[in-house]
Amino acid sequence: MSKLKVAVIGAGSISDCHLQAYASNPEVEIYAICDLNETRATDVAKQYGATHVFTDYKDLLALPEIHSVSICTWNDSHAEISIAALDAGKNVLCEKPLCQTVEDALEVEKAVHRSGKLLQVGFVRRYSDNAQILKKFIDEGELGEIYYAKASSLRRLGNPGGWFADKSRSGGGPLIDIGVHVIDICWYLMGRPKVKSVSANVSNRLGNRANIRNLSFYKAADYDAEQNTVEDMANALIRFENGASLLVDVSFTLHAKADETAVKLYGDKGGAELEPEISIVGEKFDTILNMTPQVDFKSFDFMGSFRNEINHFIDSTQGRKETLSPVEDGVEVMKMLCAIYESAREGKEITL
Repeated sequence: MSKLKVAVIGAGSISDCHLQAYASNPEVEIYAICDLNETRATDVAKQYGATHVFTDYKDLLALPEIHSVSICTWNDSHAEISIAALDAGKNVLCEKPLCQTVEDALEVEKAVHRSGKLLQVGFVRRYSDNAQILKKFIDEGELGEIYYAKASSLRRLGNPGGWFADKSRSGGGPLIDIGVHVIDICWYLMGRPKVKSVSANVSNRLGNRANIRNLSFYKAADYDAEQNTVEDMANALIRFENGASLLVDVSFTLHAKADETAVKLYGDKGGAELEPEISIVGEKFDTILNMTPQVDFKSFDFMGSFRNEINHFIDSTQGRKETLSPVEDGVEVMKMLCAIYESAREGKEITL
């Protein structure tokens, strides 16, 4: 059987996770790479054996033989490229966030419906082995009704600079970059309840802290210490129509003792933590139990989850599975993110 020809649009750092995963899938041929930087696109194409290189995504989408595309570009182009790819008859795996605004998200959703093609949102944490283990426990009623969750993604020093720090391209800072992951996985495991209201605060008191010495941190390829128009930190209380609530805090920079990632869920029959390590709390015979699943990775397996995500995407394009992260979920998460920014900006609770 001939292999499915896939293309990657945007050859920055996150694209390598997609490319490694595609390269390990025996059904796939990495066919084309597109990036505004032609040298970078050419280098990546050579590394992964792609035979076509582009600097304009429209030229890439004009190739009828391309079956599916991953979109790994700046956030401000996600909606535009997704819509163009869908209208060109391609299946799409779009990195999170789906876009920058709810209005754009709804336009992407319309494109999915009119094209009949698949769009999978890059909520990679949903595809982790541990998330799926925990979801099985939840689906079988081990936690009962989940009424409260906590999501944290805190960096003490982790503003990458570059486009991540440029609000016009990114749409925001830690909330839309790393916070989206922990918000989404909590919401997904809670059963995707409908949002009722959001109350939030956003701060930009510290900047990118380019003055710090003696402690290294990740920097974007186009790091510029003078460029920073995004928030340092955001926190929010999200209320859902079923009475549940989600408490969130995220940061690129914070005077914290250490980085922290936490995903915790509480139900009326049990509780669970996905991060920093998977664990489950329950009751048996009037005794509280702390249960530790025996797994290969107690925390998030980064590359393993990307392989799961890519393999699931390919399976979904072939009708063997349904995606775990459809466009509709991308729209709902975008509503939460935008409501957090709006609540902070307006200084009041936002009702959806």
